[in-house]
Amino acid sequence: MPDSPYTDLDRPPLSAARLRRALVAPYGPWARLELRVETGSTNADVAEAARAGEPEGLVVVAERQTAGRGRRGRVWQSPPRAGIATSVLLRPGVAAPERGWSAAPPAGYGWLPLLAGVALVEAVTRLAELEASLKWPNDLLVDGAKCAGILAEAVPGPTPADPPAVVLGIGLNVTLRADELPEHPTGLPATSLQLAGAAATDRDPLLRALLRSLADWYARWRDAGGDASASGLREAYLQVCDTVGREVRALLPDGTTLTGTATTVDTDGHLLLTTPSPTPTTHSLPAADLLHLR
Repeated sequence: MPDSPYTDLDRPPLSAARLRRALVAPYGPWARLELRVETGSTNADVAEAARAGEPEGLVVVAERQTAGRGRRGRVWQSPPRAGIATSVLLRPGVAAPERGWSAAPPAGYGWLPLLAGVALVEAVTRLAELEASLKWPNDLLVDGAKCAGILAEAVPGPTPADPPAVVLGIGLNVTLRADELPEHPTGLPATSLQLAGAAATDRDPLLRALLRSLADWYARWRDAGGDASASGLREAYLQVCDTVGREVRALLPDGTTLTGTATTVDTDGHLLLTTPSPTPTTHSLPAADLLHLR
């Protein structure tokens, strides 16, 4: 049976029923989970649902993506069942009185991909028993190589009066072999949990741990009114961020570059980068592609 999902015993299929039982009822905000054998992009699927008025809490998981996307339109590819490809729908601008949540201000939305990074580090550290860190703003590193990426996208509401939704997409390399690793134009080598010697590569508990940690941190952030410092999110992020303290080169959205020392991540989630000459100047970067120089 060449097309059977059980032909590769290292890559068993996920069970939608098991995931729903474990996540949807006890772990808010997850309200609906869809598992797809194949799709173009989980982020595109969730964004389409958001534009149609889907409430917060949709989770889409794909066994295979044919058009997965990263930052700047880069392609994220993985063989079937070799990784975790998932996207979730959040509506931080909508109050949830039943949970005591007021609407979070849009100025704090930049923390949501960083929040996803913290949740990802927790899941990988706890389940795979690997030392993981984050490269601002959206890469998970294991042994200095990229093992996962995060893509956050704002989606307009169904009407102009509605606040935008946020789609968070996460792609994690789990059992990719050396000859299956993607190439990355940013200069970062790639790896997978299996290649890094993970203690566990079962995607089911990894995905559960990721979504539970993501739900926990999102709840803390919403409880604090979208304040990254008051929720403990900023402190947690700085503890696992491998960028702060390094010399980096930043490619800015307008095509210009800056080289300097990353000093911290501020309360808005922006990276503060100090350039040395001709006079030391600190720049606040809301977005950039970074290269760690040392």
